[in-house]
Amino acid sequence: MKYQVQENCLTIYLPREVDHHSAEEMKREADAVIDRNHIKYVIFDFEKTDFMDSSGIGVIMGRYKTICLIGGEVWAVHANARIRKILTLSGAAKIMQIYEEDES
Repeated sequence: MKYQVQENCLTIYLPREVDHHSAEEMKREADAVIDRNHIKYVIFDFEKTDFMDSSGIGVIMGRYKTICLIGGEVWAVHANARIRKILTLSGAAKIMQIYEEDES
């Protein structure tokens, strides 16, 4: 898992495929970083991601529950149309901000 910490914000750079093969390790690492660095904001960067299954939704929902308890927020950036649709259909779009860049 690639990530970056800036103050109390964690950006997680998701891999090309977010599935059951990568989800457990991502959960473990993200939780450790969140705990160790007193993270309040988590940004999921989907720039390289073109596939996500329910395990990926579980990663997002679990981190949301943790962050929500301390009054933080969860964001998604660089989500392509397919990923945005998955986030919307799963209900994850209701609990996180999806930042969309201008297509100009």
